[in-house]
Amino acid sequence: MSQHALSDDQVSTELKKMTAFIRQEALEKAKEIQIKADEEFAIEKSKLVREETASIDSNYEKKFKQAAMSQQITRSTVANKTRLRVLSARQEILDDLFEQARKKLPDFTKDKGKYQTTLKNLILEGAYALNEGKIGVRARKPDYDVVKKAIGDAQKEYKEKTRKEITIDLDEQNPQPQACAGGLSIVGGGGKIDVNNTFEERLRLLETDALPSVRSTLFGPNENRKFFD
Repeated sequence: MSQHALSDDQVSTELKKMTAFIRQEALEKAKEIQIKADEEFAIEKSKLVREETASIDSNYEKKFKQAAMSQQITRSTVANKTRLRVLSARQEILDDLFEQARKKLPDFTKDKGKYQTTLKNLILEGAYALNEGKIGVRARKPDYDVVKKAIGDAQKEYKEKTRKEITIDLDEQNPQPQACAGGLSIVGGGGKIDVNNTFEERLRLLETDALPSVRSTLFGPNENRKFFD
């Protein structure tokens, strides 16, 4: 077979075809690489976004919990401080109330008739508690006259109520202190038992025993109290 050499134009044409083919292959390969790179970028971007979103959510949840806990602690602290202020203010009112009552104790001795009846009842209370045939009474020196009358009334009423005789002696050797506002004490058991029925002691007992009732009357029932006497 005869072979014919390619002319310069034919060579140029073939080279152009080869160049165009190579160029087309390169463009397609570059396009494939770009598409793959874009896909990988999108995947990596999505992964990074998810990770950052999860991190932000986690940090937000942590900070939200911390803020909620801090707010709860603040509320509890404020509530406790408020409660303590209220309790302190109420206690001041109660202390002032009983202090005013304490200052008025001497006034109860001014009406001798009522005071004599009060002393008689105080003597009887002690006599019933001691349940002895002979008891003693200690009172303030200024009250001796009215106390003697109250002793007579108490002996009479004691006999009427119990049908038993009782001897009640005024112990003038051991009077109540001068600062005593009133009332008296009843002594039994050979001097070993002393029923303190002075006005100061009765008020002190009232502070202890009647305080819940007084507090409820002044401030209303305690909503936090679950048990009652």
